[in-house]
Amino acid sequence: MLLEVIATTLQDALQAEAGGADRIELVADLQQGGLTPEIELVKQIRSSVKIPVHVMIRPHARSFHMSNDDLATMLNSIQSAEQAGASALVLGVLTSDFEIDRHNLDILLAATSLPVTFHRAFDEIKQQAEALPLLMSYKQIHSVLTSGGAVSVLHAVEQIRLLTSLTRGSHVNILPGGGLTLESLTSFVQASGVRSVHLGTAVRENGSVSGLVEEDKVRKARTLLDEIDQANSEGGQL
Repeated sequence: MLLEVIATTLQDALQAEAGGADRIELVADLQQGGLTPEIELVKQIRSSVKIPVHVMIRPHARSFHMSNDDLATMLNSIQSAEQAGASALVLGVLTSDFEIDRHNLDILLAATSLPVTFHRAFDEIKQQAEALPLLMSYKQIHSVLTSGGAVSVLHAVEQIRLLTSLTRGSHVNILPGGGLTLESLTSFVQASGVRSVHLGTAVRENGSVSGLVEEDKVRKARTLLDEIDQANSEGGQL
């Protein structure tokens, strides 16, 4: 059961690793949903932790529809992040009609050999089940980060279950995030059938975007997920 934790600082990354996170999503400006972090921070974290560091490539929070200038900025960020040692990239682009911008996505993916998570731009797409096969057609896209199109993923359990079923047996993994709490983690995972989770405020001080990642909360999430794995393993042996 994969545990991804959002980090915005070196301290966040160290706390996430110490608590048992499998990987980090590194962003800036979490209050705006996550933007491209400073490249020096990417280098610093990559030299300080052993777990993979997935780097957000998002130049602004105005929308997921990118201008030519935005695209140029993203291409520069991709090159810099790759040179800084990013393990993977997190990005997403939509058309003005809130559909996957295949043209710009092709350009961005061609600029890197790194694996990619298509981020929560996916939540602005109305027909997610119909859009998912397009993302699955890209071998570089390994994860789709989504709240199931809802304000909170806890309000979209059936949608997450559907999306997860559509990716079963493929190279793409549904990564649920947005609104998860430690209290809801076990019931959500059991109900949705997911094999990974993405945690932000759930493992931060006071459950706030401005709080620091707390090792104890990450460890609690790790323990809960390991218990689910153990229960599933024992159930499969009966």
